[in-house]
Amino acid sequence: MKKSQRLRRVTGAALAVVLGSAGLVTAGTPAAYAATPSDEVAKLPISSFGALVVDSAHERVYVTDGSKASGASQVLVYNFQGQKVGSLPTDKAVSGMALSADGATLTVSQSDRILTFDTATQTRSGAKFTSYEVYCGRDVAVAGGKTWFTETPYGDSYCDRTDNNTTLNRVGDTYPVGTGWSTQGRLKLAAGPEAPDRLVMGQAAAGPNANPFLTTFDASGETLVRGPQRRFADAEGKGALDLKDIAQSADGKRIALADAAYGTRLLNADDLTDVPAAYQPLAAAAKASAVAFSGDGKYVARGAAASGSTPDLLIQAADPADGGAPLEFAFESELDGARVVPQGLGWAEDGSRLFAVTASGSQHWLHVIKPPAAQYDARFTGTLSTTPSKPVVGEPLGIRGKLELDGPAPAEPVKVTAVREDADGTQEVAAAKVAADGSFTVLDVPDRLGEATYTLRFLGDVTHRPAEDVKITVDVVKAPTSVELTAPAEATRAGGVEITGKLAGQGRALPSGIALKVTRTDRFGTTGELTSASVAADGTFKVRDLPNKRGKTLYEVSYEGDALHTASSARATVKITG
Repeated sequence: MKKSQRLRRVTGAALAVVLGSAGLVTAGTPAAYAATPSDEVAKLPISSFGALVVDSAHERVYVTDGSKASGASQVLVYNFQGQKVGSLPTDKAVSGMALSADGATLTVSQSDRILTFDTATQTRSGAKFTSYEVYCGRDVAVAGGKTWFTETPYGDSYCDRTDNNTTLNRVGDTYPVGTGWSTQGRLKLAAGPEAPDRLVMGQAAAGPNANPFLTTFDASGETLVRGPQRRFADAEGKGALDLKDIAQSADGKRIALADAAYGTRLLNADDLTDVPAAYQPLAAAAKASAVAFSGDGKYVARGAAASGSTPDLLIQAADPADGGAPLEFAFESELDGARVVPQGLGWAEDGSRLFAVTASGSQHWLHVIKPPAAQYDARFTGTLSTTPSKPVVGEPLGIRGKLELDGPAPAEPVKVTAVREDADGTQEVAAAKVAADGSFTVLDVPDRLGEATYTLRFLGDVTHRPAEDVKITVDVVKAPTSVELTAPAEATRAGGVEITGKLAGQGRALPSGIALKVTRTDRFGTTGELTSASVAADGTFKVRDLPNKRGKTLYEVSYEGDALHTASSARATVKITG
């Protein structure tokens, strides 16, 4: 078991915040998390994925590899901490699984049989033959006290062909019982304790020009009675279903679909119409792959296939009308996978843990994610201040403030993020750690003159809600410069005057090739401009002059400034004798 400690923000306009104890809270620009300390990760010894089943009564998680290989296989068994605790041996390749309503029996689809296992003893309790030996995998579901499975008779290269006929069957005493329902392409099934007599069936992999269906059945009797059905394409053929997963809400009133072409669809179970308050869209580059409701009715998990830092998993309030934004996970490395696999999500019945299977290539991982049991408020207190008080272009600027966190202290320092908005647009500023006393300093180097507005944000963490944004507007001014002169107290007309000096500036480096203006004013008040002084790369310069009058003579050296630096000057008085 490995624990990943990476926590990263996913940038974008429509990201997320974190779960609350009574729902979710929306605030400003949200945050996303990748493999937080509440995400435990186990590497799975499989090269493909079949199914995931969570047994809350015995705190076991079952995973099949869905392999098409011949020979003996196994169902992998993990505990709720993500540790492998055993396996259930099978004679041949395995794929789909389902748990009985009382949790006592695990049904497993082997390539030529439907097996049953006693979940208490972890031993095989039965086997029923199927009509075909197939390696395309089967979906299995338990509804109305009976076990249902899909059958795709042709294997290997035929598995995903749209002309491959798939049937829905019931496990019989010896051989399967045909239901009479069939279709082209694959079928997906869903059932569960939310509505124990309802079987949900959807068509998948039906071809680019097809309009796949979704339907429900009443499985309470000996034969299936079909209920509402729906196809999703419009009159122009757009919007067709690309089904990856099906889930039913804890109260049985809603059905969620992971639709790779649309996102997460939420439907009313009684007529399959859209729920008015829909879930917010996934990121543009993410394709929905899985969906699961927690048994306590609080949360929904939405899995996706996405690349890079685009979120692959969202956990949020089950009811989209709550208006909250999700906790987002981005899986993007060889330590935790790159995407959530289709049908790869399952909850503990009490909502205390979410189990997610991710994949990268042929590698797979099991994540055990614990949503926060409680969430506490956070707020910025006092007023923001800056150091220096007058920000200078090209110079470090510190924005000081204080963040107050309710509840327990965070295990690791939290961060405050900021963005700067000026005439050039919006620029993200490096985040600042918050000290134990709540103080922080956000550092930036403004690179443009004029007004700049800084928006500071605390995006929340696993146990704290986001704070309301605070802003401070500053006027960024030119960087100051200075001229220093070293001149003799006295000089002669014959020997002349030599004055040395240095030009210095704050902020960005002064440009090269600067020529300083030099003037001389004699004791009679006559002022004349001398040859300009060239400034060397280190800022030094020399002024040489042969004055023609005796007495006190004033020399002034001045720099006119530039786009980012102020003007400056210095004077020196020399007594001319002889």
